[in-house]
Amino acid sequence: MSDRSTKRESGFSLLEMMIAMALGTVVLGAAVGLYSQGVAATFTVSQRAEMQQDFRAASDMLTKDLSLAGAGLGNGVQIGLPTTATTPVYGCDQSLKCYINGSAAAYPKQGVVPYLYGLIPGWKYGPTLNGTTGPTDITTVVYTDTRFLVNSYCAKVTSNITVRFTVPGAAPATCALPASVAAPPAVNDLVVGLTPGDLMLFSLTNGVGAGATYSPVVAEVTAVGTVAGVAPNQYYDVTFATADVLKMNQTTAASGALTNVPNWNGSATRILVITYYIDNSITPPRLMRQVSGHAPMPVAENVANLQFTYDLYDSNTGTVKVNQPDGGASSGFTPSQITKINILHMSMNSTIKGVKGGYQGMDLQTSVSARDLTYTNGYPIGP
Repeated sequence: MSDRSTKRESGFSLLEMMIAMALGTVVLGAAVGLYSQGVAATFTVSQRAEMQQDFRAASDMLTKDLSLAGAGLGNGVQIGLPTTATTPVYGCDQSLKCYINGSAAAYPKQGVVPYLYGLIPGWKYGPTLNGTTGPTDITTVVYTDTRFLVNSYCAKVTSNITVRFTVPGAAPATCALPASVAAPPAVNDLVVGLTPGDLMLFSLTNGVGAGATYSPVVAEVTAVGTVAGVAPNQYYDVTFATADVLKMNQTTAASGALTNVPNWNGSATRILVITYYIDNSITPPRLMRQVSGHAPMPVAENVANLQFTYDLYDSNTGTVKVNQPDGGASSGFTPSQITKINILHMSMNSTIKGVKGGYQGMDLQTSVSARDLTYTNGYPIGP
């Protein structure tokens, strides 16, 4: 007679295993869901942080340039440009390519004379990105460049396309350095010197004393010569040849060009003509910044809108115009009367879609005081 074991093997029954698997699946599914939500939240936060960083950098650059509009040019500046059938333009570079919605933008005129202002509105000059909002705007600010003390050099118009810059210390005696500066950089300095595409504002005089005649002239650099002569009579010959891309150097101009001031003497300052516009020739659209006649540089990607309005003041009549999208042109105002720039919209989207397929967006709405344009000191010092 054989012995049989009555001990049962320990383990799970099929029913118990099925219940355990079902509960495990539920717990695992919940964990995966929480993990996915965490990843999505992390992605959204990082994406928004990146967009905020890009947005902040773009808005800081734009508002800084707007706040400097007209700096160094004088209050209510309006400088007559070469007056011919060909109007000077902005928005083009040395490759002969123009960028304002695929074209060039002409300087605004009063009658037949085009003028350079400290700020030039560009209402609906940009491309249409959204049919509902219509064409985007551009805006152009102008101020003097303080990095290079070219105004320390003596400038003399030696031909209708050439200006000679003489080092400080040479005749005339009015050409002198600031007390704190030992020597200015060379005119052809590789870092801060003049290059083709730069715009120069000349302050020139003819004659002396009460009979002297003064004239401001704007011209575009096309070539910079090397230094010649022997100290203290060293000089640089800078060329302002015709057929320049910005059409400033016109030898047939009735006024406002170098050809109209032969042998006049004075000084010069490099001015920065800075235009902000949207380039939608590539995807995604980019906010661009172009300086004078140089190649534009991208400021931010995925820009969805750019619109401005302007506040203006006529000190002669006490008339105020606010939120003028065309810079007051339709009301007879000129850009020299602008007191405030209102950024109506500078909109940006995230560069990458979120996990649910949508883009995040930000919109800047603010105002910038044009303190170097139309400004009146309401609190004068003294009686």
